[in-house]
Amino acid sequence: MPLNLPNLLTALRVLAIPLMVVFYYLPQPISTVGAALVFIIASITDWLDGWLARKMNQTSEFGAFLDPVADKLLVSVALILLLHRMDNAFITLAAMVVIGREIVVSALREWMAQAGNRASVAVTSLAKLKTGFQMTAIPILLWYPSEPAGEYFRLLGLVLLGIAVVLTLWSMAIYFKVFLASLEGEGPEAKGVVPGAVRNRCGDAITQPAASPAIVIAVSYFTSSIDSSAVTLKIFTSAMRL
Repeated sequence: MPLNLPNLLTALRVLAIPLMVVFYYLPQPISTVGAALVFIIASITDWLDGWLARKMNQTSEFGAFLDPVADKLLVSVALILLLHRMDNAFITLAAMVVIGREIVVSALREWMAQAGNRASVAVTSLAKLKTGFQMTAIPILLWYPSEPAGEYFRLLGLVLLGIAVVLTLWSMAIYFKVFLASLEGEGPEAKGVVPGAVRNRCGDAITQPAASPAIVIAVSYFTSSIDSSAVTLKIFTSAMRL
């Protein structure tokens, strides 16, 4: 690992995850307040490490790899803690959508690497907005007090998390549509350029390899499912009945 300040901040974000869990299981009021504060500080480093890497010209392959991994771990563990605390259908559905999306995107990244292409899943402006809502909603839901006055904070956190879930599905649908268009060789996507994409910490352009028929079929099915409001409504209704 290249020893520089941006990579150190990213590594500290990973190390903050077990600290957040330790705080969560301490007695109240230290428990939820401590866990929320650790999450907030770790979230700030998510923005700070990338900014420092570009400002100090210290971008690296390792940093570009570790940064999204740290984000996914932080959000996934925090959602699991929320499941333990709140234990309701909405939080369960939100965790399924957010964590499930990250698994799908990671699987596609792994396939791209095996295809011999130096590429990663594009990060769009919409995905950045989704992350912002997640990073705001989660500490609110971790921290909110149990007394009646805290109900307003809980409601605010649930609304923000709901918006994050919608943006999560929306951003994934957009990515898969662009991905399918690139496979067909139509428009700018044929060159692997995703509209609205943000370059990674190394400043590398996003490219897309050719896909196998199985991947095309799977992605086509997923996209058509998202485009169908009826199917989406049925899935949501079934999940709420569990």
